[in-house]
Amino acid sequence: MTNVEVRRSARRRRTVSAYRRDGKVIVLIPAAFTRAQEAEWVAKMVARLDRPTGRRAPRSDAALAARAARLSADLFGGQAQPTSVRWVSNQNTRWGSCTPSTGAIRLSHRLQQMPSYVIDSVLVHELAHLLVPGHGSEFWALADRYPQAERAKGYLEGVAAAAGLQISDDDED
Repeated sequence: MTNVEVRRSARRRRTVSAYRRDGKVIVLIPAAFTRAQEAEWVAKMVARLDRPTGRRAPRSDAALAARAARLSADLFGGQAQPTSVRWVSNQNTRWGSCTPSTGAIRLSHRLQQMPSYVIDSVLVHELAHLLVPGHGSEFWALADRYPQAERAKGYLEGVAAAAGLQISDDDED
């Protein structure tokens, strides 16, 4: 059974919202709701929060490294071998970065809740940098081996535009 806390508000007139905090579901309802309305809305909101969203929970660094190894094997014959692959929270102007001299790949934590094909596309992009630094034609021939590369680029451009982010296409590493 889900632990639920109901909070009534005199300022709320019609809206109901819910969220999870500290292992329980907090449901915010108008103070004027009857007990029957409360019960109905609590059931709806708990069900809504329990429903899968099509996005996965944040992925671990280990899962990200395993994903990179699989993509390298599938698309590059295992030739792109990073020394580390991890999520970072300090990338504000790019989705990912690669340092070919050390083999380190870092992906922005902002990608964690994006669709898998977007994460895979960014990983393939960074893996391609282990084989070809820079963004020349040889590099793009490798990066574009990912079947949904163009779709992912469009998705990321849309996210960046909607959020007003200044995301760089160029790697400085």
